[in-house]
Amino acid sequence: MSTALAVTCPDHLLAASDRHTPHAHVLSPPGEQPLDAALAETQGLLERHGHLVTVYPATLPLRHRHRLHTVRSLLESRRIALLPVELPPLATGVLVRQLRQLSLCDFTPGVLGAAARLLTHYLYAGAVLGSVAKLDRVPVGVTSHARSWLPGSRFAVLAAPTPELVRLGTPEADAGLTAPQFATELTVAPGGLAADWALHTLPARWRVGHVHQAPLPRDSADWWGTARLTEFVAAIPDVSVLYQLVASVRRDECPGCGLEMIGDRCAFCAASLPPPPPAASASRAPAASAHPAAPPAHAPPEPAVADPRGIRP
Repeated sequence: MSTALAVTCPDHLLAASDRHTPHAHVLSPPGEQPLDAALAETQGLLERHGHLVTVYPATLPLRHRHRLHTVRSLLESRRIALLPVELPPLATGVLVRQLRQLSLCDFTPGVLGAAARLLTHYLYAGAVLGSVAKLDRVPVGVTSHARSWLPGSRFAVLAAPTPELVRLGTPEADAGLTAPQFATELTVAPGGLAADWALHTLPARWRVGHVHQAPLPRDSADWWGTARLTEFVAAIPDVSVLYQLVASVRRDECPGCGLEMIGDRCAFCAASLPPPPPAASASRAPAASAHPAAPPAHAPPEPAVADPRGIRP
């Protein structure tokens, strides 16, 4: 029985590169679905899949967030994980796609849920912006703010894993944004700005394997502070590499709900691991919340994958 995945916006359901990757379910906002229908839908998912992992942006409207927590509370279920992420909209969709790939592997629900936190360290999420005057999610200097008013100004911005900003067409842009030190593919979502830099210049500098285009999420303009943008994300595409990244992290039993987990906090009940004894601290393996290690240079053997024919989309 595979763990079900859910999102709160259809824009976070990006096309998969293969026909085996399952879909995620879309949990509608309160204005589009009454509470009793939401309860019935979620209960059905739990009956079919056993556990449900819901990934949603930290910027989700308050009413929608309340609905998610209300459903979990009324069902009195610790089998529902609610995972807010601080990523830009396109990167949220890429993260969900990676979790969809991993949901076919032999990970337990607690490990799959906690993998979301781990994999965010390996997403290089940014955008090309026509203005940074209203950008408040990445540090912007006074000079860059002033240059936003110059006609034709464009800025390359990286929001994750580490914020960066360069103005294109200047000497500082020659160095570009910090590139991933592992094999990636690039997903680009053109918006109200020419996408040539993201589609051609950036892939050459970052040496990405392939470039894929996707529709621009509807909330990207609000997240980046301008409608003049092209969003991009570089991510690990190979499920075998993703599998080894997750499988290499120490696993523990959650002290709250008993699920297997990685990292220092359970994705389902939010219980934290007790601190290790002083003598064991030095020998304890790093958790998922620690500084992430580099992905393996060579693809490991294929992970154990469930038969996708028995999984409902």
